[in-house]
Amino acid sequence: MKKAFFLVLTAALLLGCNKEDQKAAVHDKADPTLVTAAPELLAQLKLADVSRQPVAETLRVAGRIDFDEQRLARIGATVTGRVTHIDALLGQDVRKGEVLARLNSSELSSQQLNFLKARAQLELNRRNAERAKALYEADVIGAAELQRRESEYQISLAETRAASDQLQLLGVSPAAIDRLGKQGAVDSVTPVTATIGGVVVERKLAQGQVVQPADTLFVVADLSRLWAVAQVPEQQVSQVRTGQSVSIEVPALGNEKLVGKLIYVGQTINPETRTVLVRTELDNSDGRLKPAMLASMLIEAKSIERLVVLASAVVRENDEDHVFVAEGEGVFRLLKVKLGPEQGGQRVVLSGLKGEEKVVVDGAFHLNNERNRKEMEGS
Repeated sequence: MKKAFFLVLTAALLLGCNKEDQKAAVHDKADPTLVTAAPELLAQLKLADVSRQPVAETLRVAGRIDFDEQRLARIGATVTGRVTHIDALLGQDVRKGEVLARLNSSELSSQQLNFLKARAQLELNRRNAERAKALYEADVIGAAELQRRESEYQISLAETRAASDQLQLLGVSPAAIDRLGKQGAVDSVTPVTATIGGVVVERKLAQGQVVQPADTLFVVADLSRLWAVAQVPEQQVSQVRTGQSVSIEVPALGNEKLVGKLIYVGQTINPETRTVLVRTELDNSDGRLKPAMLASMLIEAKSIERLVVLASAVVRENDEDHVFVAEGEGVFRLLKVKLGPEQGGQRVVLSGLKGEEKVVVDGAFHLNNERNRKEMEGS
């Protein structure tokens, strides 16, 4: 009798266990995002609360290497003339004051003649004024005649100075003007000289070409220091400021990180791209950087409180980020989340979590394998 009772009790217990297993299986099969961890797997899992922590985000924006505009000179002719000789080649190193090209200018010749005429008239009127002064003192002429001669001399003096100033505007040095006055030799050839030392990065003239003062003939750049410039999206402008530390990655240098500080943050927004220009200065004494090289600028923004999860909690499923959230004893739900890039072993939660959950931070990979296995068995 006892033996029969024992058999009936055992059968009832087995039936109950089977019903519980079937219930769990049906539960898991009904919702593929849920998984019940076996006791041995549960012991390997580590859970942690989703928390808020101060995060210093790093903005990554596309940029380029550019000329330092304060070390760039656009050089043109000071007179209208025809190119007779070109001395500088593209890419050539030049010193300040070095001749880059020579022009033949009829305008320069005319102005030199005007200067010589003014100077000759000045000498004549100077002598007339001195003679008039001597005659006045001898009571030969009156005061009115003396004043007239002196006035003519002062007018000639002003005209000579104006002619000299005009020559200087045309690029003639004071020393050359002095020689012109002494020797009287008109020279219609004028040089185009470098206003700074550096490298010729542009050359826009040809032999025999007629050029105007408004034309840019050469561009010379000092490449010892360059700028890295980038466009920061309007939504992130509040996170950047002058003086912030930045890192610049240049693909042409194997993504080597160059460190600098923001020296400029634009005050206006580009209406077409909705971005703001930012700039940093880089040392290029070794000449490795080249203007127009592509670069990525990494800007360390100020710290703000953000919801974060450990990077070890993230599971990639269907090319999307997920985490396992605890729903009860041994039960976990695979939840899709949107996360920021990893920083210091953590990822900022952009959406999908509220901050009140417990997530699996260790063993999530194995738990997902178990979920996939049960899903395949159920199907």
